[in-house]
This record gives sequence, C-alpha cells and structure tokens, in this order.
Amino acid sequence: MDRRRVLGVVATAAGVALIPGRAMAAGDGLAARVQSCLDRALAAGAPSALFGVIRGGRRYVAGARQNGPAPDGRTVFQLGSIGKTLTATALACAVRAGTVRLHTPLTLPPGFTVPRGETRRITLHDLATHSSGLPRLPANLLAGADPYNPYAHYTLEDLAVGLPQTPLDREPGSGYAYSNLGFGLLGQTLAFDGVDAMLRRRVAAPLGLSDTTTTLRPDMAARKAVGHMAGEAVPDWRDPVLSGAGTSMYSTADDMLRYLDAQLRPKRSPLRDAIELTQRRHFTDPATGLRLGLGWHFGTLSDGRTMMWHNGGTYGFTTCAAFERTSGTAVLMMVNTYSDGTPTFDALAFELLTELAGSWLSLPPGVGRGCRLRQPSSPAHRYHAVGPDGP
Repeated sequence: MDRRRVLGVVATAAGVALIPGRAMAAGDGLAARVQSCLDRALAAGAPSALFGVIRGGRRYVAGARQNGPAPDGRTVFQLGSIGKTLTATALACAVRAGTVRLHTPLTLPPGFTVPRGETRRITLHDLATHSSGLPRLPANLLAGADPYNPYAHYTLEDLAVGLPQTPLDREPGSGYAYSNLGFGLLGQTLAFDGVDAMLRRRVAAPLGLSDTTTTLRPDMAARKAVGHMAGEAVPDWRDPVLSGAGTSMYSTADDMLRYLDAQLRPKRSPLRDAIELTQRRHFTDPATGLRLGLGWHFGTLSDGRTMMWHNGGTYGFTTCAAFERTSGTAVLMMVNTYSDGTPTFDALAFELLTELAGSWLSLPPGVGRGCRLRQPSSPAHRYHAVGPDGP
C-alpha cells in the first residue's frame, strides 16, 4: 500500500481454547454461535479472530485463524480505544480518592496552552465524555508522520506547539465529538509524562490485568498476533504522548474478560466505586441522544435494558467489548486486521451479545469508531438494530 493511500486513511486508522479456572461448558448452542461469528470474521478478511464470552459468571473464549494455530486467551492483540475506558477508570479512581473532581478544569504544566471555550474551560468530565469540543487530533500530529505508525514521532514538545494551533470545534459541554486528543490530554492531566505507569498502577494491577500494557515484555512479544492492513503485515502503533486514548495499549482475551467481569460485578472488584462511577450516565448528546458514562457508550436493548460498549481500532487490529449487567453477559471481539469503518466486525460482537442476552440491540446513529483518525463518512454504527442476520 503506498504512502499517499495510507496517509489518506490517517486523515480519515480455527481452533478453540478455554480460559483456565471458571471455564464455561460450551453448551446451549454457545460453541456454535461463537464459531459462526469466527467463520464470518475470517470470511470478512481477518487473518485470525477471537471471541470471548462471560455468561452467568463463567467465561469462554474461542479463536480461529486462516492458517496455523488459532489464537487463545493468552494471545496478545493491540487493544485500541477500549483502552480509553481504562483511562476513564483511572479518572474515577482519582475522583473517589478526592484528588480531583469531575468538573476540575483541564490543567497542564507551564508551556502547554490549553484550548478553552468562549464561555468556560474544558473539564475532566468533558474529556471523559467526548464533549470537550476538541477535534479528533492535534493540528500538527500528521506532519512528518509515519503513515503506518502515525503517533510514534509525536513528542511532548510537539504537543506544546500543536495545542495553540488546535481550536475547539464547539463549546465545551455542548455536544458529542469523538476525540483521541481529548483522552490523550485526560491521561496527561492525571499523570503528566507518566500515563502508562499510572494506568498500570491504578487500574491494571488492582484488577489483575498482567498483560494489559503499552510495553511488550519478551514473553508477550512471543504470543502477539501480527497486525494486518489490506492483507499486508503492518507495525504496531507506538504513542509516547497520547496513550491515554488507548492508541498503543496491548491486551489479551484473558485480561479483557477479567476486566469485563469487573464491569458486570463491581462489588467483587477492588475498584468497585470507581467502576460504578464510570457506568453512570454522565452526558447525553442533544443532537443524537447518545448517552455516555465515563469512557463507556450506552446502548439500549429492545426490552429497555441498558448495555455498555466500546470498540477500538489501529492499523493492524480491531476490537470490541460490550456487556449487559442484568443478564450478566459480556462479549469481547478481537481480530488482527484494520477495519475500514464498516460495521462488519463490531456487528458480530453486538449480534452475539444480543443473542446471548436474549434481546435485540438498539444503538443511536452517528457513533464513531475507536482509534480511527478521522470520522468515517458513513459512521461505523449508523444502524438501529442488530439481529441474527446483522445490521
């Protein structure tokens, strides 16, 4: 793929294994349902695919691959923007500890000019609900960028230069606009120049997410799936500055199902109060009716039950996590290929959740994709219902 084509996208990014411990018997048609999703993911172009399920407090994971051994619960994928929910959880931990408030203004060290609205400053609440008015990216991010690794070159010095060049698209608090920049700044305001260590200390370590990190250990590198874009192997994303947006986070199905189990049953988690805070409704977009927690997006089942979700995407990976607390059901999807903004892979995850939760799913239109660097002309979730046959 040539540089011009990839930069155009920038401006726009079978086997079965059971998780040890509380493994779920693949009865009640579960194995067949998951296998159908795996087959369809491979047919849609994924070199390999993995789905994880939590149901009734038990976990199940299955993987498939075009050629060679299938991924399992310990296979490492780049997580993408699901990592934003970890940053939001770190914010909630800080709120519960009393070190910040949700309506604390965004503050960075001297030398960093923070954009502000005409009527008020950007708050941490605005950043965590994509209502800050900040654009998706800082104005100077793409200058000199590697088309396959667009964040890797960007430094704190670049951020200091770019912020004054990055005006708000709208007044803070006035509407939803998905922003990697916003979540990157949220991470920096919580732990300036120490975001990755902060996320490990506040969120990953307490929840036992040993493989959820921005730094590959040698053993993780040996278990990592290779990312692909348009059928070609591509490098993983690196991001030294805006990693609070999830742009360079790695994880596994084992870790993500532990994380989703904490979302389903916060009372059993050491981060109970913080998790509950992230799942409260904190913002409703006046234009679309889209509801948000801190990091998490809300959807509604046809019987009125609420589900929560977030997806992610880099140039080599696509992920989606969704859960519904009343039924105790959660679904994780991971594939090692870039998604061009069509709902194919995410739709499989939503379809599986709705089948297992026993209802149909309704999502507001106009919701953007994970780490993608430009809002697609046809938003990834411009549909209202996902059923057995997809959107």
